[in-house]
Amino acid sequence: MVAHLLTLKLQLLRNSFRRSPWQLVGVIIGGLYGLGIIAMLIVGLVFLADMEPSDIAMYLVLAVSLITLGWAVIPLVAFGVDLTLDPARFTTFTISRPKLAAGLLLSGFIGIPGLLTLLLMGSQFLAWRFDAAALAAAVVCGVLAALMCLALARLTTTSMTRLTGSRRFRDVAGIIAIVPLILLGPIIGTVSGGFESALGWLPQVAEVLAWTPLGVFAAVPGDLASGTPLPGLLRFLLGLAYLGLVVWAWERSLHKAMETPVAPAASGKAVGMGLFNFFPATPTGAVAARALTYWLKDPRYAASIVIVPLLPVILWFASSNSGTGTIMLGLGPFLAILLAFSISADVSYDSTAFSLHVLTGVSGVADRAGRVIACGLFALPVTLLAAILPAVFLGRTELLPALIGLSLGALLSGLGVASVSSARFTYSVPLPGESPFKTPPGAGARMAVVQLCTFGIMFVLLVPALGFTVAQVVTGQALYGWLALPVGIVLGVVLLIVGIRLGGRWLENRMPELMQAVMVNK
Repeated sequence: MVAHLLTLKLQLLRNSFRRSPWQLVGVIIGGLYGLGIIAMLIVGLVFLADMEPSDIAMYLVLAVSLITLGWAVIPLVAFGVDLTLDPARFTTFTISRPKLAAGLLLSGFIGIPGLLTLLLMGSQFLAWRFDAAALAAAVVCGVLAALMCLALARLTTTSMTRLTGSRRFRDVAGIIAIVPLILLGPIIGTVSGGFESALGWLPQVAEVLAWTPLGVFAAVPGDLASGTPLPGLLRFLLGLAYLGLVVWAWERSLHKAMETPVAPAASGKAVGMGLFNFFPATPTGAVAARALTYWLKDPRYAASIVIVPLLPVILWFASSNSGTGTIMLGLGPFLAILLAFSISADVSYDSTAFSLHVLTGVSGVADRAGRVIACGLFALPVTLLAAILPAVFLGRTELLPALIGLSLGALLSGLGVASVSSARFTYSVPLPGESPFKTPPGAGARMAVVQLCTFGIMFVLLVPALGFTVAQVVTGQALYGWLALPVGIVLGVVLLIVGIRLGGRWLENRMPELMQAVMVNK
């Protein structure tokens, strides 16, 4: 049965590649990216072998503990990423619990994250290549550490099924998980800056982690290399006990979850017309009200909203490292482009709800204009504040006309480009209610190409206003800034109107194709 489950996982992966070549391309790109990171870490393991055994053990324990903790925590917020062997699908099958648990656990290695983790954990022997006993122990303990990662991931996700199954939890978790991803640069910089001051207490932390499920296996080779095999044997036995306990706890949670599956929560009764009360009873008003409701309630749009308060933090961190606050002056245009780009996948996010536009005969212009209005209601004031406040705080008020023109031009022209892009190109996105982190088959490469081209066109259309802004900064002549203001606004308005009309025409001509695309989610 275990072999059958592993074969089933392989068959599902192979069928997904046959379904869409983009899926295969995405897996290859993701695998190459992951292999590049693993290769750098393996090179680090090679150089680590020249250190003292105590230092090698300390760094390995800390690194393995961090990876194991990530496997235990990240699946709680990155729910729904890989459901090819969802345990809920085996509820009606009479499979013994131990065989099902073993099959599901080992199937975690059939995929890029599991394989890369196994490769990295098993490569620990490179750091102990000068000691035969430690090298042999590192190979065995590396495989067991990789099993511990998968077992902890399964345990946390299964035991927290009732919590993670809540729509409110998924919405909040999706938003929270986006924050550290966006602030990854400042976080890494802060951690790197405080690394030297932390070296004094890292050995104590590693010593504690070496007796926990997170780092117990990583500490065993260090004990053998240091000439203390008794603590190493004790840690190895303790690690086996930890692994057995985690697998047993997960098996119990799995059995309970399959016996009493979580029933989907009943939808709350709708009261009133919501945002539809505040828009005119026209096709454009109806589309705007529905789109704005998505902005407020759909977690898939959360990244576009979360970036608003986080982008100033990123630019401030970059400007503090460069010693000048000039980078902050670009906040307005950067934020405008990101907010405008956020509606470039609106049709894809609509999913089956797009049938309302097809069946009711909504005109393409009304559809495009309604989505632009919904985004512009909050994007316009945010863009103006982002253009004005940095210049005021930095004492560069002479640049205000140029920055306002450039920012508004970026927003208006960007909304026009996004109106055309979403009517012409669709790609697989997470379905309503699914994890914002889920990557549907065939989405990766196609999504990257479409988004890259859309961003590129947005930047090219900013060249006139950007040229006048740069000319003012270089020459110090205020005239160029006052020219950038009308050029940015007028050109932005023209491009927005053209984008709405062209996108509307394409939408009307391609409604059957778009409907078919969103129905199969591609």
